[in-house]
Amino acid sequence: MTDEMEAIDEATQYRRKIDHTLARFSAAHDEMEAEEAKRRERRERLSPTSLIESTRTALHRVVATTPSPEAEAEEEAELTRLQEKKQQKVERSARFGRIAAAVVAGLVFLGIGGAWGAQTYFDAKFTQVSALDENSADIQDADAQANDENFLMVGSDTRDGASAEEGVGTADSTPGARSDTVMVAHIPADRKRVVVTSFPRDLEINRPDCQKWDPAQNKTTDEVYKGAKFAKLNTAYAVGGPACVTKVVQQITGLRINHFVGIDFNGFKEMVDAVHGVTVHNEIPIDDGILGKVLLETGDVTISGDQALNFVRARHVKGDPTSDYGRIKRQQEFIGALLKKVMSSDVVLDPGKLSDFINAFAKATFGDNLGVKQMMTLAQSMKGLDASKITFLTVPTVGVANNRGNEVLVLSKTKALFDALRNNTQLPDPNAPVPVSEQAPPPTSTSKPKSSGSSKSTTTRKTTTTG
Repeated sequence: MTDEMEAIDEATQYRRKIDHTLARFSAAHDEMEAEEAKRRERRERLSPTSLIESTRTALHRVVATTPSPEAEAEEEAELTRLQEKKQQKVERSARFGRIAAAVVAGLVFLGIGGAWGAQTYFDAKFTQVSALDENSADIQDADAQANDENFLMVGSDTRDGASAEEGVGTADSTPGARSDTVMVAHIPADRKRVVVTSFPRDLEINRPDCQKWDPAQNKTTDEVYKGAKFAKLNTAYAVGGPACVTKVVQQITGLRINHFVGIDFNGFKEMVDAVHGVTVHNEIPIDDGILGKVLLETGDVTISGDQALNFVRARHVKGDPTSDYGRIKRQQEFIGALLKKVMSSDVVLDPGKLSDFINAFAKATFGDNLGVKQMMTLAQSMKGLDASKITFLTVPTVGVANNRGNEVLVLSKTKALFDALRNNTQLPDPNAPVPVSEQAPPPTSTSKPKSSGSSKSTTTRKTTTTG
């Protein structure tokens, strides 16, 4: 060490620098030692041994009574023996605590790993396609939609895998794929409501240029189909597949579609059978001119897979005042009932049923940004809300087919509806009158009202999806 009073030369300055550095290291070392002592004390206080001992002492205080002199004498006599036993118990408790902690940690690890592994396993079963364009210029009010979820659900009536006995046609008799069902499930960021909007298959659209879709390979090709005016909505899927129908729906709605779900109708059979049937509310007997007697019971009826397939396909039902709109209503009823059943404790708490359903769903489903997590978001949102917060409706049309046999949008009402969805504001009155300028022309001898179009196209329907 150097003397601060000695003459300051270079050597002294150098030694003093060393002294100061050593002093700082020493002080830092002392601080670290103090901190380490505190940590040791904290660990000892929270160790299994200490916790068990403190708990034992506390319990002893609660149940102990004031000892008598004789008891005190006995305690003194047995003190040494009890101390020995106490030490043995403490050691056993410490070992038990370490083992228990290891077991709990292992179970947590296995639980997390198992859940992650199961999700990964099931996600790998979903067929992924290219359908989304979340940067499309057709998206409106993008900032307001930042955390919204919009599921575009398309039910395809491709006959691949269908047998002649099912009465729906086969891949040979009815080649290609059509979008018999087009729905958008909108879940806003606050998750306080769900609105499911259906689009008639015969809705008139201006179809954009689209790459050709190959349903057998579940992908688009390099061939481009030129756009067409006054086309039907289901032609968008027929020629351009998921990407084309997504483009059309974003043009109509301004919504950012961030999930695409394509479902082959044939898959409904296995999905329903996997959960041992789905209960729907049937208002009138369903006797279809093509499919036959689909469901003659009314009220709450539990249907099997075969019945479910025809339930969503039937569009020539006797006594049904509408055809396309009647089927849309049944499809909405079925989707709500299926989600209700899947999210019920009867399925969620039954690993066998849940696994069978996910396998059946994945087998019949293809999509973009689609997996177990995304579908659970949709199902949980619809299950967790009060029935009054879940709305099924159909996009507003004039109610009468035009001379091309197409349904025509009421543009003003359509704009009001999707403005409200994008900005999460109150939905407009679906029964508001159609402006005179957008009303269909009166029918003539060559232009008759089409049974698939009526004022019911703008009727809001509420359905219970909690279970």
